[in-house]
Amino acid sequence: MAEPVYDVAHLGHVEIYTDKYEESLDFFTRVYGLKLSGQDERSAYLRAWEDYEFHSLKLTRHTTTGVGHIAYRVSSPEALERRVKAIEASEYKVLGWVDGDLGHGRAFRFEDPFGHVFELYWDTHRYIPDENDRPALKNMASRFHAQGACPRRIDHLNLLSADVTRFRDFMITCLGSRVTEQIMLDNGRLGGCWFTVNNKTYDLACTEEHGGGHGRFHHVTYATDQREDILRAADIFLENGVHIETGPHKHAIQGTFFLYVWEPAGNRVELANAGARLILAPDWETVTWTEADRKKGQAWGLKTIETFHTHGTPPVEKKG
Repeated sequence: MAEPVYDVAHLGHVEIYTDKYEESLDFFTRVYGLKLSGQDERSAYLRAWEDYEFHSLKLTRHTTTGVGHIAYRVSSPEALERRVKAIEASEYKVLGWVDGDLGHGRAFRFEDPFGHVFELYWDTHRYIPDENDRPALKNMASRFHAQGACPRRIDHLNLLSADVTRFRDFMITCLGSRVTEQIMLDNGRLGGCWFTVNNKTYDLACTEEHGGGHGRFHHVTYATDQREDILRAADIFLENGVHIETGPHKHAIQGTFFLYVWEPAGNRVELANAGARLILAPDWETVTWTEADRKKGQAWGLKTIETFHTHGTPPVEKKG
């Protein structure tokens, strides 16, 4: 067993591209229930009410959809130096330092083998609530606002790749991630991996690309407190004409109660209950699911619908 690496503290934020900026912003604030921390000429900076940083979602105007970058906060300035050295000594593409944005200071960027851009940073801008958003309790990041679905915090994201094994090696090398669960297909390929850098069961998943795309995004997920929040959210989405793709239901892998929708530009967004397991065992052994296991469907037998395997963003251009 390799010595665990704890240089990376947690998933910080995800940048999502949208070619329907105003519609996407309305969805994420009024319907999904994130709060707007600030805007610049290209992006809106959004957070859930218990996210301690300035933002956990960066929504950026673009000509297409998909993920712009994935950001993790490290555990110290020294940890950032160690990770940078490890990444620079690896086989993976280094993009170098960027100055940061409204939400954090300078960050080190690099790329996985499939074109997804990652960044690591230490200096962050904590969210400072104004009088209207100040919580009654000092240990809360901001007050519960009960707007839209109103999730509590960012939880995880899912990326697509043509070779999950190569992506697994990237996550272990660059972030020091552990694999908590995985899917092993009958042909010997990894069909999916679930990664964590701390005691959460996972903060990022990677599943096999079935749509023929490159560097694509599957979904981003925010956590609710309980299943009832997700049932209420389904009604909110229904009332607002949001496309509900699948759920509410329970995943077999990781055991979360879920609901998937598509925001107006087509990016997939999930709500999941925050009551999932914590990984406290330092010698946790990866749980492996077989192809036969997966064919049984989700935890209570709901079959996974076809679009869940094929839909990602940006969409794949059809060849004439």
